[in-house]
Amino acid sequence: FMMLVSFFKLTCSDGGLSFDSPPTMTRQDSAAPAGSLSVQGPSNPGYNNNPVPVPVITQTDTRDKWSKKMDFLLSVIGFAVDLGNVWRFPYICYQNGGGAFLIPYIVMAIFGGVPLFYMELALGQFHRTGAISIWKHICPIFKGIGYAICVISLYVSFYYNTIIAWALFYFYSSFASVLPWTNCDNAWNTENCTNYFLKDNVTWNNYSRSPAEEFYTRNVLEIHKSDGLRNVGGVRWQLMLCLFLIFTIVYFSLWKGVKTSGKVVWVTATLPYVVLFILLIRGATLPGAWKGVVFYLQPKWEKLFETSVWVDAASQIFFSLGPGFGVLLALSSYNPFTNNCYRDAIVTSLVNCLTSFMSGFVIFTMLGYMAEKRNVNVEDVARDKGPSLLFITYPEAIANMTGSTFFAIIFFVMMITLGLDSTFGGLEAIITAVMDEYPEYLAHRRELFVLGLVVVCFLGSLSTLTNGGAYVVKLLEEFGVGSSIIAVGFLEAIAVSWFYGITRFSNDIKSMLGYYPGLFWKVCWVAISPAFLAYIIVSSLLKTPPLQLFDYKYPDWSITVGYIIGASSFMWIPIYMVYKLVWTPGSLKQVRSWNVVPLSYNCYIYYITNSFPNCILAIIFRNSNIGS
Repeated sequence: FMMLVSFFKLTCSDGGLSFDSPPTMTRQDSAAPAGSLSVQGPSNPGYNNNPVPVPVITQTDTRDKWSKKMDFLLSVIGFAVDLGNVWRFPYICYQNGGGAFLIPYIVMAIFGGVPLFYMELALGQFHRTGAISIWKHICPIFKGIGYAICVISLYVSFYYNTIIAWALFYFYSSFASVLPWTNCDNAWNTENCTNYFLKDNVTWNNYSRSPAEEFYTRNVLEIHKSDGLRNVGGVRWQLMLCLFLIFTIVYFSLWKGVKTSGKVVWVTATLPYVVLFILLIRGATLPGAWKGVVFYLQPKWEKLFETSVWVDAASQIFFSLGPGFGVLLALSSYNPFTNNCYRDAIVTSLVNCLTSFMSGFVIFTMLGYMAEKRNVNVEDVARDKGPSLLFITYPEAIANMTGSTFFAIIFFVMMITLGLDSTFGGLEAIITAVMDEYPEYLAHRRELFVLGLVVVCFLGSLSTLTNGGAYVVKLLEEFGVGSSIIAVGFLEAIAVSWFYGITRFSNDIKSMLGYYPGLFWKVCWVAISPAFLAYIIVSSLLKTPPLQLFDYKYPDWSITVGYIIGASSFMWIPIYMVYKLVWTPGSLKQVRSWNVVPLSYNCYIYYITNSFPNCILAIIFRNSNIGS
């Protein structure tokens, strides 16, 4: 591993590999521009820490900026707090030990999620560029990470906005005195439709389907007209119209940059909290609500000894906070250079985690109410997860209580706004990355570029609007993001901590905030957070449960297609590495003669004589060369 680090080291400069002459200094080692801030930092690859000025990048006048600090904070919170906070956290919490699950969740947040969140905010704010061109300043050979992030964000836009379109369909259907998923008297209902509300002695069996389930599957999706992925059927024009309206809102929110999106998030990021509070108060007053709360939080301490619980906690905090998606890099790149990104990371992370915890009470008070009405256990009601919880279970509970129309309307407004915030962030990551990489073509054509991107996302989403579109959504969700984004996050953490250098990165933070990050953050960035991501990757590869949606089991060939989709994004990382090594002048012998000897003086001796932990401490406290 150390030899690999030494081989890549030469690529981690602004000019990439150059073997005709000794390596040139990086941008941080060059002369400081007039008027720039400076800090004291190490100047050579050894242990001599002579103080020298370390220049920083000042904010350019041409780059867009946030109008207000709150625009940025609300944008970050809006991206991090999404639909997954409403359904994924409550479900995973009760599935993995209830209140006991909070222990691994908090541990993984402290040592994994928050440090990576802080790292991305600091990187974006210091280097002032998107997910592609930022690698010119960190380690050019890893530039493929930026392209991989953009491809993954495209896949997310293909299915995530379809879920918002489903919510918009429900929102439109909610404007009725009697909600259409309340009874079994509709054209789409079957003989298996069983309405147990306001009725006595209703028999519920394995073939029974609630009115809400049949509304979702047979009216919204019309999934019964599809035979699976082999025959997904035609496009649902109603959903296509809903998706068109969603993308229209997205376009006019993003077309002018952060000055427009920063104003929109004042509504889309704050409204969900108002709705959540209203639904929490209403849910707490329902009969049986306490059963749901007890089921949600009752600790099962034996679960803490199961590896799967810790894997789920790590995955949940990673996907909840969203490092690795390039969004935090993009959003923070529009901040003032001296903005306190450390405080922003702590505040927004806390808001995200508390929102997840609060949404659990909102969901499970309703599930307790449904269990009371059905006269069954909460566990039987809460078996659904994913979109089914949002589009079947919760709407069913709303439909059978006083004021159902009002609560249905505000619930689906909340879902739409939660989804829009995340869409803004995901597409802004692509826009910022591509425009910063190709400014000569796109600097003055943002509106046209955003329009083209929205059109591509709309066309890519058409397969998810078919009768079998829900099967496509599930496939993209599992394989289009999944392990790929975790692997990208892992490589990003390794590239910054080990190749760019923890000392250099600490100097960057010092130049922005006026103080160095503490020992805790350095240890997390160098060792704990990468190990946290590697743990998720290995566990997810070892544990691959069969893929199923409703009664449809995905065939083997579709799983192969899923792996190809996942590889289609990650493959750009090794492809760019090979391209960089092949097309850059020089020989491997020259790399060895220049690079291995200085490195052996620093870290190799530590590694051999003092073991790997001491080597890590050497990197943190003294050494900048091995990191770069």
